[in-house]
Amino acid sequence: MTKIVGTLGPKSRSVEVISGCLKAGMSVARFDFSWGNPEYHQETLENLKAAIKSTKKLCAVMLDTVGPELQVVNKSEKAISLQADGVVVLTPDQEKEASSELLPINFDGLSKAVKKGDTIFIGQYLFTGSETTSVWLEVSEVTGDDVVCVIKNSATLAGSLFTLHGSQIRIELPTLSDKDKEVISTWGVQNKIDFLSLSYTRHAEDVRHAREFLSKLGDLSQTQIFAKIENVEGLNHFDEILQEADGIILSRGNLGIDLPPEKVFLFQKAALYKCNMAGKPAVVTRVVDSMTDNLRPTRAEATDVANAVLDGTDAILLGAETLRGLYPIETISTVGRICSEAEKVFNQDLYFKKTVKYVGEPMTHLESIASSAVRAAIKVKASVIICFTSSGRAARLIAKYRPTMPVLSVVIPRLKTNQLKWSFSGAFEARQSLIVRGLFPMLADPRHPAESTSATNESVLKVALDHGKTSGIIKSHDRVVVCQKVGDASVVKIIELED
Repeated sequence: MTKIVGTLGPKSRSVEVISGCLKAGMSVARFDFSWGNPEYHQETLENLKAAIKSTKKLCAVMLDTVGPELQVVNKSEKAISLQADGVVVLTPDQEKEASSELLPINFDGLSKAVKKGDTIFIGQYLFTGSETTSVWLEVSEVTGDDVVCVIKNSATLAGSLFTLHGSQIRIELPTLSDKDKEVISTWGVQNKIDFLSLSYTRHAEDVRHAREFLSKLGDLSQTQIFAKIENVEGLNHFDEILQEADGIILSRGNLGIDLPPEKVFLFQKAALYKCNMAGKPAVVTRVVDSMTDNLRPTRAEATDVANAVLDGTDAILLGAETLRGLYPIETISTVGRICSEAEKVFNQDLYFKKTVKYVGEPMTHLESIASSAVRAAIKVKASVIICFTSSGRAARLIAKYRPTMPVLSVVIPRLKTNQLKWSFSGAFEARQSLIVRGLFPMLADPRHPAESTSATNESVLKVALDHGKTSGIIKSHDRVVVCQKVGDASVVKIIELED
């Protein structure tokens, strides 16, 4: 039921490996533009499309922006060794060669943002925090544009991309950079991306700005924006950001640097609870770092994945593990197995009561139908809930109550026109439920309207039931709860299947 987002990169971009990832349970593919050019990602995406065709597994596409990310510019890509208690200078002069004494960076405002005693962290892109490739620095003085730092631990910076994080330091850079806008308006538009992951979201304004930008790009007005919370500033404005965004990604790697480690669990629980109550998908990152190089996760990581599920996460996002890890497919299936074990002991009863209490009375029409459908399904031990929806909202509301059985969201295409040509909506809505826990989308045949005579509805229902049978979630003599609109009324009905 818990979804898995995989980042596609050097170790996971062949048709063969992507097919393996899809079969293992990946339902969203993340394309990270912090590195690699659009052509590189396009090639990966074409391979993804081929893999989707051959495996017949649906997969959505997420574009991850670079945002105000600070990077060390190491043109020669030679390894740089830093010794504890030594001194290193960070300079905005990108023409200089990177060395053990001098690290050029891509931002000229660092000297204004930091003060003596501040902590700066430099690590390999998607660092796990435990490697010998990460270094902690303490600012000792600021001279002009340069920042002089004392090195706290010995490390060797190796690899092509290093990111720099200032602990609790405000970086005056736009959340959507010009490079991001260019990528979105070319690569994003061309590939009709389903999700935009907005790195370093710090204010609700960031999300509004991105939404306004997307609204002018044709089909991308339907793209969902997931705010990536990566620092204390984003946490402080969490409630406003949640109102504006379509979903939240908790980037625990960067947050773990901005927050003291002992605070991370608390904000994770609080943030997931808020997302659950708002009925918006929440995604947790950085769960099985050690599987980047190992076939098995550590005990702590396995427990962590299970706890994320019990805390209410919708999806688990894999970064380095699938991007440059040695075992992308095994990682996905391991995480999937842990999630399904955790789901078996998820306290649905308590969760349902909490959600109903939070929603309060009087409930809206849709909310009461959704909660009743879930309650009925649990009482009659239904094997699946089938929901007819055109915008996907009804199905997401049902999923918000975390039913113990899968929800088949049958998306009914709507005909729309821009005065030049007619087209069907529905593909976006169907793919966007691939990140919501327990939601499994299928697109109905547009020739079968959802809201009309009972006869056509029966035919769509039959298709949905057949789909459930072939995928093995429905057997004969099972009970199924169906949620649909007939005319102006919403109906929840329970059907028992014969042989």
